[in-house]
Amino acid sequence: MNNNKNVVLLIIVASLGYFVDIYDLVLFSVIRVQSLKAIGVAEDDLLSVGVKLMNAQMIGMLIGGIVWGILGDKLGRLKVLFGSILMYSLANIANGFVTDVNIYAVVRFIAGVGLAGELGAGITLVAETMSAKNRGYGTMIVAAVGLLGAVVAGLVGDEFAWQTAYFVGGGMGLVLLVLRLGVMESGLYKNIEHKDVSKGNILLIFNNWHRFKKYINCTLIALPTWFVVGILITFAPEFGKAMGATAPLSAGEGILFTYLGISLGDLISGFLSQLFKTRKKIVIVFLFATLCSVLLYLFSKGIDVTTYRILCVLLGISTGFWVIFVTIAAEQFGTNLRSTVTTTVPNFIRGSLVLITLSFEWLKTPFGIINSALIVGISTIVIAFLSVYNLEETYGKDLNYVEE
Repeated sequence: MNNNKNVVLLIIVASLGYFVDIYDLVLFSVIRVQSLKAIGVAEDDLLSVGVKLMNAQMIGMLIGGIVWGILGDKLGRLKVLFGSILMYSLANIANGFVTDVNIYAVVRFIAGVGLAGELGAGITLVAETMSAKNRGYGTMIVAAVGLLGAVVAGLVGDEFAWQTAYFVGGGMGLVLLVLRLGVMESGLYKNIEHKDVSKGNILLIFNNWHRFKKYINCTLIALPTWFVVGILITFAPEFGKAMGATAPLSAGEGILFTYLGISLGDLISGFLSQLFKTRKKIVIVFLFATLCSVLLYLFSKGIDVTTYRILCVLLGISTGFWVIFVTIAAEQFGTNLRSTVTTTVPNFIRGSLVLITLSFEWLKTPFGIINSALIVGISTIVIAFLSVYNLEETYGKDLNYVEE
């Protein structure tokens, strides 16, 4: 009974932690213009300063992914889970007081470092605590609930002052820390905690070709997700003009409806992976769905706002295999390396958006915005297909082992 209570509480804490994580991750995009104007940034500089702040956050996430991942294997998953929540919560609150662009950038960097740790630690804890046949349900709930944080960020960012929106995020995180009472460390980690085993040694990934290949394949599965969010939705206003939309398309509204779709997709993909007892085949089905939804979006003509919202939901549902992507990463590696992998993989794939954006911009001049997106989008989907094909099926896999 106590074990069941611990599992339920753990899923609640990990889900709400990821909820606040995604809330903060998306919030800056929602209130970027409002907050920058308030601290005196000129209209012509809004884009360049926004990019600077986003890059600061992304660099923080890349560094944080490595640091938190290693700490999760060396010190324990629970310490990382709550350490990361505390860091990004305090950064959120600090964000509400910034009056200068450089300070804003520093705080976004700190927030990025904090944001990098929660998901990997939460998924690792859930995967290691639940039974092999049921762990997919746990990770499904974590991802589906967490991604709704993007929806709330859109609503709060639109309805309240930008400072209040940041305070809400920080407050939610601090309240969440109270729930740490009663949450227990992973039993699998406790089994190796005091053993003479190399824990959190990231070199183990690179000094063995088999492990390195698995790591790269785990990472590349989610490329299409960030293509959809980072290109098709972020640049929706420009795509709308190219497609002859009847009204301007809003990137903020697109993010809201896309994340609604992704959350629903995570529930569907997670449930189907449990029902059919396979991770790989479900990802392949969703990649086919992603291809269809991307083509439908790019070849639409004269769309109105309602059609745009429907397309965003479809794009979100089809790319809603994020939960399986992270679960597969957790199930591919041993206990002494699991946190390192599960924490770095999602943050490295977020960082891949830089390469995706550069490729899109480079191809846009000779081929146009639609054809450029088509080339980049299909390329990411093909890479994802090859990556999932090269991975072993992990449904029901026993995770009680270490990497030598």
